[in-house]
Amino acid sequence: MASTEPVPGVPCWVSLSARDLRGAEEFYGAVLGWTFRPGALGEEFSVAFVDGNPVAGLGELAGALHVAVAWTPYFAVANANDCASRIRERGGTVAVGPRSFGPGRAAISADRDGATFGIWEGRVPTGWSVGQGSAPAWLELRTRDAFDAAIFYAEVLQWAAEEGKGCDVAYEQERVIVRESDHTVAELRGGAIESAPDPHVRPRWHVHFCVPDVKAAAEAAVATGGAVVSPPVETEGGGHRSTLRDPEGGLFTVTEGI
Repeated sequence: MASTEPVPGVPCWVSLSARDLRGAEEFYGAVLGWTFRPGALGEEFSVAFVDGNPVAGLGELAGALHVAVAWTPYFAVANANDCASRIRERGGTVAVGPRSFGPGRAAISADRDGATFGIWEGRVPTGWSVGQGSAPAWLELRTRDAFDAAIFYAEVLQWAAEEGKGCDVAYEQERVIVRESDHTVAELRGGAIESAPDPHVRPRWHVHFCVPDVKAAAEAAVATGGAVVSPPVETEGGGHRSTLRDPEGGLFTVTEGI
């Protein structure tokens, strides 16, 4: 795959930590229409494609790393070691890494409320940008206090560190919107301070993938061993959106529009 240097702080990849890589490929292939190729990191990894363009990574890592099956967004950083230090200094944790993975260095971390995210130092697939092309349509952090979370991520990932370089952050209608080059790459949502929007769901990052038909994707998920967490609902743009769970418990959202 062609690669390029990413803008620091932007989402640069999403990856699923699975227990059964082949089973995950069968599920996501049926639900999202993905095809797969072996990853450059070994037999435990593969890359998902849509129309020949890379979408996401899958790795048989959950068992080896003793972590839950989950989708994890990765954010580009100039120096993984320095970023890991900033995460720890601000009350977050670094569970894995930083360690070398192929052409770069990565770490899996958690913010102060426990939402898991990754950092990546290195080149990324050319043209991969949230909300554009084959990349996920949306990244959404559901947390207790969106404003406090925005401060953490802005300091850790150096959002808005220098005008014209990196991400811009705006607080709009109790949501924090993160933009890069005039398009939205992430949204942080939360209830009142110290009050979770849903006490049964811990703070986490959600990945939204575009599909031509949300209802068909939901039906395919159930037919292949997954489940519908939230039934399809109409969005402001006139399409539909639904949150699904894969057979191993990984949550993701499908949407017909951004």
